[in-house]
Amino acid sequence: MGFSDLLEQVGSTGRFQIVHVTLLSTPILMLASHNLLQNFVAAVPPHYCSAHSNLSQSQLSPEEALRITVPQDHRGKLHRCQRYVVPQWHLLDKNGTSNLRNEGNSVDDLDADLQGCIDGWTYNMADRSSTIISDWHLVCDQHSLKQMGQTIYMGGVLVGAFLFGSLADKYGRRILLLMSYLLMAVSGTCAAFSPSFPLFCFFRFGCGMALSGIALNSLSLILEWIPTRVRTVVGTMSGYCYTLGQLILALMAYYIRDWRWLTLAVSLPFYVFFLYAWWFHESARWLALKNKPDRAIKGLKSVAKFNGRCDEGEKIDIKMLQESMKNELSMSKGSYTALDLFRTPYMRISTVCLAAAWLSTSFAYYSLSMDLQKFGVDIYLIQVIFGAVDIPAKIIIAVTMSYIGRRPSQSAALIIAGVTILINLLVPYDQQTLRTSLAVVGKGCLAASFVCCYLYTGELYPTVIRQNGMGLVSSMARVGAMVAPMVRLTGDYIPWLPGLIYGGAPIVSGVAVIFLPETLGTPLPDTIQDVEESKSSWFTQGQKKHIRLEERKRKGEKGEKK
Repeated sequence: MGFSDLLEQVGSTGRFQIVHVTLLSTPILMLASHNLLQNFVAAVPPHYCSAHSNLSQSQLSPEEALRITVPQDHRGKLHRCQRYVVPQWHLLDKNGTSNLRNEGNSVDDLDADLQGCIDGWTYNMADRSSTIISDWHLVCDQHSLKQMGQTIYMGGVLVGAFLFGSLADKYGRRILLLMSYLLMAVSGTCAAFSPSFPLFCFFRFGCGMALSGIALNSLSLILEWIPTRVRTVVGTMSGYCYTLGQLILALMAYYIRDWRWLTLAVSLPFYVFFLYAWWFHESARWLALKNKPDRAIKGLKSVAKFNGRCDEGEKIDIKMLQESMKNELSMSKGSYTALDLFRTPYMRISTVCLAAAWLSTSFAYYSLSMDLQKFGVDIYLIQVIFGAVDIPAKIIIAVTMSYIGRRPSQSAALIIAGVTILINLLVPYDQQTLRTSLAVVGKGCLAASFVCCYLYTGELYPTVIRQNGMGLVSSMARVGAMVAPMVRLTGDYIPWLPGLIYGGAPIVSGVAVIFLPETLGTPLPDTIQDVEESKSSWFTQGQKKHIRLEERKRKGEKGEKK
């Protein structure tokens, strides 16, 4: 008898689980909004150098002032970062529109040298009221600051993965989740009212930390209160909350065109989440393993009452709890750190392969998702398309995980995503529809891969170090998200290199996943010993199959000789 039997006794799929999973999954809707917020608050509007200050008193129309001030680039469009040192009046004379040329200066005397936008920029804000780009002039020489802002945010997600992962295993999932909700609410609100770009980045760093705390602890509380048989379905449903969140973000961004109000709108709901999260029950499994049986029993009885099984709940006492988890309790004594993820052979294999899967999934995902303007399509529409593709992708991955297995599903999602990115390298740049379609397919596969990563990782790591493991491997995803913009810069020197790296990484990781064991239909491991024994059994079964095949071959050879 293990913890799963106690969970069945108090009701493993009752009213409590429905409410519990619903309340934990709802905040994930707004996590997508924060994660992809950069696409809208940092959208780069059309811009060009402001006209010379002495032209403001002239009788020129804005179009005429622009014509004599800003040159065209090699594509025939207005140059974004340069203007003429001296207004080119002859450009008006050529069309017969004006004779306002400076008296005493002929066309030949005019200096056509170029200079930077020393009088600032003029922005075309026809489809939005403001962005951080227009407010703080993050263009031209300062254009790299846009990517820095996203890198800093992902740095916060990385720090949060390490910090909240280890603290949750020590202090519990519930208290860390409460702190994460409050941190997201406060940091997001402060970011919305930031008077400068450095302060904005500072508070976005806090949002990134909070996102990791919410994602990691929500998943653990969901998994540790539901039975094995419904983990795939529940995990996929939680993933759909992120998908729906992408569609909600597109809708909110469409109607809220000011970046400050949009940032505030996606942050305020976390105050509500913080308030109702006090109702959440701490993981009884974690409490039992941390030698807190009284609290574990109290939680189990509360769940039994909520599920209408009071009589069954009253039967649970300390003796029953200790007896049912005797092996787990004896093996879980002592403290665990991230080093325990590498102490034993099978834990090392799992950690390395999972880290590769997380890193490449995030690396390729953000290479596609965080620069929507490059597709030449309305960013609100492409956000909807990128969000909608997750629906069929996650349905397919849920079916394959349930009937084929976690390992082949994870591997296939990564390899197919990598192949679509590599194929895009061969498509001419002017065929935007085909390029966008391939990107949508790749993005769907990567979204499916994320679903596999969360569920597969939670099933492979034992309870005593699950949060440490989730924190470590998910931090590799943040590393991938931070590196992705930097890799894109290599395209300035070798145009095809970014696509090759973005596509190659998931393919390599998809092959690495093959070395992981299958977890379909297996109970959650509680201790490291559980993992070692189950993986040894899996490996031994593979050896036995190989031996049986060899024996059959030998028998066949002997028969032929006879």
